[in-house]
Amino acid sequence: MSSPRHPVLRTTARLTGLAAATGVAGVAYSAGVEVRWFVLRRATVPVLPPGHGPLRVLHVSDLHLTPAQGRKRAWVRALADLEPDLVVNTGDNLSHRDAVPAVLDAFDGLLDLPGVFVFGSNDYFAPSLRNPVRYLLPDGQRKVHTPRLPHGDLRDGFEARGWVDLTNRRDTLTVQGTTLSFAGVDDPHLEYDDLAAVAGPADVTSDVRLGVTHAPYLRVLDQYAADGYDLVLAGHTHGGQLCLPGRGALVTNCDLDTGRAKGLHQHPLGAAPGRAGSSWLHVSAGLGTSPFAPVRFCCRPEATLLTLTARPA
Repeated sequence: MSSPRHPVLRTTARLTGLAAATGVAGVAYSAGVEVRWFVLRRATVPVLPPGHGPLRVLHVSDLHLTPAQGRKRAWVRALADLEPDLVVNTGDNLSHRDAVPAVLDAFDGLLDLPGVFVFGSNDYFAPSLRNPVRYLLPDGQRKVHTPRLPHGDLRDGFEARGWVDLTNRRDTLTVQGTTLSFAGVDDPHLEYDDLAAVAGPADVTSDVRLGVTHAPYLRVLDQYAADGYDLVLAGHTHGGQLCLPGRGALVTNCDLDTGRAKGLHQHPLGAAPGRAGSSWLHVSAGLGTSPFAPVRFCCRPEATLLTLTARPA
């Protein structure tokens, strides 16, 4: 007759089973619930001249769309009901070579509005299966060697509807009587950014000056702040994608600190709002993930409606 199991062994077995069950439940929630639990964030940024009326800017990023993702496409289509004054798209729209029509369909109503865009690495190259541990290592701006995606077709589709391509260039738009000057760079994660092409003081005759980039690398943020851009918009980080309660993001996949992996902050870190040489920075956690890592935890997919308001007199 065998002897009963030792109480310590029974307790250890129960704890191991509980941990395994908790892990399975967490993965199921991350992959089955949160990754599709889209949310619209809102924030107010005081960057317009004193006395100026508000301007609403919709920031969308990191859609990572495949043709089969109908729920995500429908959610993005509904954003047009917000009737923003301007749309800023900070890239990584594609995750499949046949996704361009789906992306254009998702943005259909928004393409009727003034908009600007830059591309990210997943507009140029198809996603691939990678060791997830690599994302916990220091960023090395890893080169991509996967099949190319039809980013030219996507650019043509955006421009045909009136959106402005800010790839390594500056431009100006007048929206609802507000003059906005922009500087944009190609994806810094791929080292495609040409900062020299957009260098120099921002246009002080404009009502507001916006810098646009896919990946918020410090070299880009530093130049935009030094050149006098009031607000910088970026994506790429996915907000950390897998975050810890009370801790937040563990990684940003670039050299930005994890405390600013998403949301509205100042740059340089700790700068006083409105100080010369500093900018507001908004980093979107984005709307998607790689199809090879379709999970989010404590980091819901998002778009953000930014209301630009007047600075204090």
